[in-house]
Amino acid sequence: IVATRSDCLDDDVLDLLAELSQRTCFWLEIGLQSIHDKSLALINRRHDYACFVDAVERAAVRRLRVCAHVILGLPGESREEMLAMAGELNRLGVDGVKLHLLHVMRGTQLAEMYARDEVRVLDRDEYVGLVCDFLELLDPRILIHRLTGDGGRDNLIAPLWSLKKFEVLNLIDAEMEQRGTWQGIRFSP
Repeated sequence: IVATRSDCLDDDVLDLLAELSQRTCFWLEIGLQSIHDKSLALINRRHDYACFVDAVERAAVRRLRVCAHVILGLPGESREEMLAMAGELNRLGVDGVKLHLLHVMRGTQLAEMYARDEVRVLDRDEYVGLVCDFLELLDPRILIHRLTGDGGRDNLIAPLWSLKKFEVLNLIDAEMEQRGTWQGIRFSP
């Protein structure tokens, strides 16, 4: 597994990764975070969504398996905007996805914004419901690598509920079972 940013994947790098992929089980993880340029600017990604699309398309030509990292709960994104990311992942034909929730970490600009009440984080039930909705929209052939991330106990400001990762995963499983649903139930090719 090689994880990187889309703006670090020039053709020479992709050619090298394609060569490596011929020798081993290989995944290229690319940090998407959001399909919305306003969000990418807010979190200082220094590239836009078009850069991600370009990297995925050039990786596909080389038959590289791509896993996209997505953050749910970025400031200013509506539920509809977050769920729209599932449709874009489907359209792009990525092979995998890692879902993360927004973490507020000490020493960051986001922490300063959070302290001034300019940023709100999802509560646990909101996140669980959002993940389940996302999964229902996601192409069933896309492999789920992660359903929630770890913020790091020593530097995490919020949401503190995310420290109970297995509890969150169990709640997602229970919600999917309670709904009688599965990944891709609302996917339409």
